[in-house]
Amino acid sequence: MRSDKDDLTARARIRNAALELFGAEGVNRVTLRAVAARAGVSHALVLHHFGTKEGLRKECDDYVMSLVRGGPEVDLEDAAGLGAVLEAGTPVRRYLARAFLDGTPDAAALFDEIVEATERWLEQGVGEGRVRASEDPRARAAIYVTWLLAPLAFGEHLSRVLGVGDLHETDATLQYSRAAIEIFTHGVFADDRALTAWDAVKKERRSR
Repeated sequence: MRSDKDDLTARARIRNAALELFGAEGVNRVTLRAVAARAGVSHALVLHHFGTKEGLRKECDDYVMSLVRGGPEVDLEDAAGLGAVLEAGTPVRRYLARAFLDGTPDAAALFDEIVEATERWLEQGVGEGRVRASEDPRARAAIYVTWLLAPLAFGEHLSRVLGVGDLHETDATLQYSRAAIEIFTHGVFADDRALTAWDAVKKERRSR
């Protein structure tokens, strides 16, 4: 007889298998039987837990968003803890890449929710003194998310430029994300000439 614990474990295995397969091949190309085989469970058990492929996809979306909304916080100075999170996040990165490339209404809604969650997180950081204030918090959150997701959308080209086989593997992620974090932390320009010029253009257009 199966215990509740076994049942919950099977549900998580199915979800994780779906994350991997959906991310690698796309939702439309993956069958529930393939997910069941990857998870090591029966097709009937997948149907029992999720009913349909759409139900399973929704579970994957909800899981990804639970991470975005603020799952367990990671101490960025704890290398072991951060490394474990990056390793665990490989299927999630692949899933997000495929979801946004598919361009479905569900993917659009997922992107919007990620931006909203990121805006709240950044504003919390402003209050705590670890993030600089912005004149346009909404736009900053949207650009921040887009920058973070750009390597997923341009994976083939970035893999070629960086000389890595799989952009989603942890070593490759560390390489390109470190460069992104450096930009976010220290910036790129050494002075504010570009920003001043940009503001001057905006001011001139508003005065017309």
